[in-house]
Amino acid sequence: MKLFVFDHCPFCVKAMMVAGLKKVDLELVYLQNHDVDARIEKVGANLVPILQKEDGSYMAESLDIAAYLDNLDGNPAVAEGTMSDRISAWMDVAGQFGSRLIYPRWMMIELPEFQSEEAKAWFTKNKSAMIKMSFDEAFANSEEYIAKLNVELLKLDWLVPPSQRNNVLTYDDINIFPFLRNYTVTKGLRYPGNVRQYLDEVSKLTGVALFDSVAVGAPVATA
Repeated sequence: MKLFVFDHCPFCVKAMMVAGLKKVDLELVYLQNHDVDARIEKVGANLVPILQKEDGSYMAESLDIAAYLDNLDGNPAVAEGTMSDRISAWMDVAGQFGSRLIYPRWMMIELPEFQSEEAKAWFTKNKSAMIKMSFDEAFANSEEYIAKLNVELLKLDWLVPPSQRNNVLTYDDINIFPFLRNYTVTKGLRYPGNVRQYLDEVSKLTGVALFDSVAVGAPVATA
């Protein structure tokens, strides 16, 4: 089987988490970000992730793929979630600052889906429109957005690391970890102890690496 993904895409990471947790034998294929045709020809829409099953057929929708991979062996491991509303509410607020932090930084590190200038230009054009400012402007305002996101991270006191619940992951984890993982590309964020532990433990359980080692901080002010 093959899983077609972008490394920065939180919806792709949802499927990647389950594949890693269950040690599913599949190949990760990184599509180029601008190559819309490569997605449409497989599932008829500009979507990722895309799973190519053993019979050659394709399926889309991240949570459908996650459930499919989890049930392959007839012994699903991911439990039902109970905090979808709380997670959605938190992400709605945090995402206002988080998107302005992470989008410019994807252009500053090496990611497999941005291996051409066309891919970078396509992403920059579309995401700049989404955040209603240029990447240069967003990056210049990093300190402001870092401070605001740090406030929101403090509100995750309800986030419980897997080791405190028998290392069982739920669909709450599938839904929030990919977004928290993306924030690790920003140097200067302060994670409360439970959130830092949560990130490290879920990363280890699923094999989905964090971005700490390549994180980019705020621009250095010049006199």
